[in-house]
Amino acid sequence: MEMTISLAVQGVQNSATILGMNPTAELYDYATAVLASRDFFDRSTSALEESDSQFRPAEGMMTAAQQVAHAAQTIEWFLDGATQPEGFDLRFEEHGRALAEVRSLKEARHRLDNAYLRAIDFLRGKSADELARPLPPGPIMGGRPLFEIIGAMVEHTAHHRGALAVYTRLLGKVPPMPYGG
Repeated sequence: MEMTISLAVQGVQNSATILGMNPTAELYDYATAVLASRDFFDRSTSALEESDSQFRPAEGMMTAAQQVAHAAQTIEWFLDGATQPEGFDLRFEEHGRALAEVRSLKEARHRLDNAYLRAIDFLRGKSADELARPLPPGPIMGGRPLFEIIGAMVEHTAHHRGALAVYTRLLGKVPPMPYGG
């Protein structure tokens, strides 16, 4: 089975042929999925302003800025876990303490932009064979093919953009449709 898909990413038209939907097909560019995730996140959260940085629906929940910083932190966490021999850093309380310090939506967005750029560079710098190699052993995706972090990053980011759409509505604003133009 052969299928050709065309994608417009950041104003550039890309076409790729995927043979049998093989995730390691030579022409498949995993960075395209990450770029789309970035566009969806940016678009759907664009109604949030710096003055919304400290909004949280209830005590104990992450603020809007912390939600964005957490999305960035998790992209970085997946990349680090995929490249470190010891695998994923499971010191979640420490990660949470770092998020507690985040106060600015602008700074959190900057961190997210950098995390996405790092992910794109990482993915575009890997061959299909490198992306198919097993992740380090451990309780998080241990032994699974490295390329599976891409779906996890995209899904996790989608989860938090959805939460931020709820925050946006609670602030009396309308979140833009993520898939619009």
